[in-house]
Amino acid sequence: MSVQRLALVRHGDYAQRAETPSALQPYPLTAKGEAEVRTQARAFGDWLAASGLQLDSDIHCSTLLRAWQTADIFRQELASLFTEPASVSSFSALCERSVGSVANLSVGEIERIVAQDPRLAPLPEGWKSASHFRLPFEGAESLLAAGERVARHLQGLPSAADGHVRLIVGHGASIRHACYHLDVISFSDIKRLSMFHGHPVVFERQADGWSRLYGNWKHRQAADPLD
Repeated sequence: MSVQRLALVRHGDYAQRAETPSALQPYPLTAKGEAEVRTQARAFGDWLAASGLQLDSDIHCSTLLRAWQTADIFRQELASLFTEPASVSSFSALCERSVGSVANLSVGEIERIVAQDPRLAPLPEGWKSASHFRLPFEGAESLLAAGERVARHLQGLPSAADGHVRLIVGHGASIRHACYHLDVISFSDIKRLSMFHGHPVVFERQADGWSRLYGNWKHRQAADPLD
C-alpha cells in the first residue's frame, strides 16, 4: 500500500454571525484571520522544507469563501514548495454540516421556528454539537453525515507522489467527524478535540493505519464554544 499524506486545515477566523451555526455563512476572513493563516502557512513551509517534503499542486477546499481564502493564502505563501504552479479547487463535499432551510439563522431563531411548528418536538439540549442529531428541516444533515461526506472525498483522492503532501482546507467540525470515519480519532475524541484556525494537521497513512506527522489538535476547555 502506498503512503498517503494529508494536511487538513481549518479556515482562518472570519466575520461569523454570533450564536449562528456557521455552516453556509458567506463572509470573508477577518484581518486577524488573514494574518494568522499567513503565519501558520510560513511555519508549515519551514517544517516541509526541513522534512524534505513538497506539496501536491492541486489544493482542495470547500466552496465557502473563508476556506477558499485560506487555501489561496497557503498557495501564495508556499509557492516554492509545490511541484508545479498550484491551483485551488473548490468542492461542496468539503463544506461544514448543512442545517438546510434554516441556514444562517441564529440558534435562538431556529429554536423559535421549531417552537412555532406544531409538527415538531422541542429540540434536545445541546443539539448544535450532537453528532447524531439532524435538524428537522429540508436539506439538513447531522454532523456525522457531514463527516462521512468529507471522508468520502478524502478517500477518493489518489495518493500523492512520493515525498508529497496533499493540502485540504475545510471546517473544524466536519473535518473532525471525517477523521472519526477514517479511524484517525475515536468517537469520544470528537468533542474533546478542536482545530486551531489555519493550522495544518498532517496525517500519514500506511498499511498499519494513520499517524500524525505535524501540527496539533486544539484541546477543548469546558468554556470553549463548540464549532
